[in-house]
Amino acid sequence: MSTPESLGIPSRAVLNFLERIDRERVNMHGFLLLRRGEVAAEGYWAPYTAETRHRMYSVSKSFVALAVGLMIDDGKISLDDPVARFFPDKLPVNPHRYITDSTVRDLLMMATPHSRTSYTRDDADWAWTFFNTKPSHPPGTVFSYDTAATVVLGSIVERIAGVPFLEYMRPKMLDPIGFSSDAWCIEAPEGTSWGGSGVICTLRDMANVALLCLNRGTWDGRQLISEDFVRAATAKQIDNSIGGNVGYGYQIWRERENGFGFRGMGTQLAMCFPDKEFIFTCISDTQGAGPTGTGVVDAMWDELYAELADEPLAEDPAANAALTDRIARLAVLPVDGAATSRVCDSIAGAWYTIEPNPMGITRMRFTFEPGAGTWEYTNAQGDKTLRFGVGRVVPGVFPQTGYFRERIGTPSDHPYDCLASAAWVDEATLNLSVSITDIYLGSLKASFVFKGDEIGVYMTKTAEWFLDEYEGFAGGRK
Repeated sequence: MSTPESLGIPSRAVLNFLERIDRERVNMHGFLLLRRGEVAAEGYWAPYTAETRHRMYSVSKSFVALAVGLMIDDGKISLDDPVARFFPDKLPVNPHRYITDSTVRDLLMMATPHSRTSYTRDDADWAWTFFNTKPSHPPGTVFSYDTAATVVLGSIVERIAGVPFLEYMRPKMLDPIGFSSDAWCIEAPEGTSWGGSGVICTLRDMANVALLCLNRGTWDGRQLISEDFVRAATAKQIDNSIGGNVGYGYQIWRERENGFGFRGMGTQLAMCFPDKEFIFTCISDTQGAGPTGTGVVDAMWDELYAELADEPLAEDPAANAALTDRIARLAVLPVDGAATSRVCDSIAGAWYTIEPNPMGITRMRFTFEPGAGTWEYTNAQGDKTLRFGVGRVVPGVFPQTGYFRERIGTPSDHPYDCLASAAWVDEATLNLSVSITDIYLGSLKASFVFKGDEIGVYMTKTAEWFLDEYEGFAGGRK
């Protein structure tokens, strides 16, 4: 790996970026910087590593767009094809003309006839909902972010190819760029790939796809996907400035400074700047911390982009050594607070009977040991146990089951992996934080306040379609 300075990036700038991320307690999992096609810096917050397969959420949409581009290259479809022609089995008896007029191009640029995504988690066939939801405006006119558009596009690719869209892309594009052989995609309820949100791959995989697009479809001298399609996909195809954005291409966002980017919920990012030959990528879980990517993107502009030089810089061994050390010590941060409090002895091991509450929890207790603790509770599913760290995060599994795994709509008995930590934020208040680190990402935060023999509880979650049982207030007594 080249030094940052040899690629025109000060090591001190990367160090400042990392310090700001941790200072602002951004829940980042990994970052990778590319300059002129080379890795300038890369790091992961333990327990994440370069080999960790990570949920990419809506970055998946950009991959689907490239699959469509490959289909166009193969002469299988065209941008002007009406999408309804591929789904005679899903059309209503008298489809609205806005539906039948919708083209592949319209769906690529999020100019569908719908004002919102047509499906919910309870629908059995997401592509069907696109054709059977009453439209609100002509297609190809206004930008409206619609994940059902991506579901339909991915389904077109899979109907023609006869295999999941990632499998279709492998020999043509993904294998040549070194994309992980074990990458995969969560399925929609009807069994097709959930290309709108479900790709599971590594940060390096995402960075390589971004680099391919920055290089207009070429890799090691081979044109893997047509330059014309990549140019169009990464260019502004429709205005979305009313939402504070700078344009949208084909399932790819336009960025400031003539950039383009893949963006996913929770701050999965690949921001590409052709004029600077610079790519910033990261994986994270910032759900619930404001608009996707805000803190990370601001730090990227201030600490990294602003410091890019057009020529190599003088080597800075001291700064580079400090950066190397900082990267080696990156770790997901625990809850900030004290390791113990004056009430620990009086509450440890004592069961609290909880009054009826939205979480359905009927009793709970805590036990403590140096650097760790255990939360035991009973809810509608039965007795549950969660281990947490104090002053550190502890990996484990979240005890609730019945959530989705490989396919949306199909509950599983397999619990989600998690990281958990807690700390005393005052003498009577224990705050608990749980980060779900599975193929679904999310968080649970809980505050337990002890007052004599009584306990007050507040729980809040940020997660798509799970942890619903962990929101609300409760009270109880020993």
